[in-house]
Amino acid sequence: MKRQINPFDYAGDICKALPKGILLTTKRGEEINSMTIGWGTMGVDWSLPMFIVYVRESRYTKQLLEENGEFTINVPMGEVDKNILSICGTKSGRDMNKIEELGLHLEEPMSVSVPGIKELPLTLECKVLYKQQQDLSAIPQKILDRYYPVEDDTLHPGSDRDYHICYYGQILKAYIIED
Repeated sequence: MKRQINPFDYAGDICKALPKGILLTTKRGEEINSMTIGWGTMGVDWSLPMFIVYVRESRYTKQLLEENGEFTINVPMGEVDKNILSICGTKSGRDMNKIEELGLHLEEPMSVSVPGIKELPLTLECKVLYKQQQDLSAIPQKILDRYYPVEDDTLHPGSDRDYHICYYGQILKAYIIED
């Protein structure tokens, strides 16, 4: 069962959970993939409620977003199994079915093709309206050095060497999954 909400009534909860990790879930055909994110922005653009996600160019999630253009944001309410955030933040959907491996329970979506996840019940259903590749010349050097250390040979290829694409997702539905 879903209890529809105004997403802005929960903006504080979403923003507090974000640095600890929330899930960005995507879908291609029957394949569903979730990725832990710690960056995001919620607000209003073009008079529409939006959630902006930042996805590195090398991520499998980027491929799915490019093909489908829909996603859900899945936010814990209370304690969440840290293993969920760890696996979804360190393993690629190219190599494993994270939903199956973690035994996550999917909730039928209301307006997009991507389901919610019962274990992270606060759900935003979003459709990409716009995307923007980062303008490297506009990023301060201190941030480039911290988050994009291209000269750090200790990192495996693609770990922090590629940049982000910002996906502006219109929030079409927001709800809390309840038993």
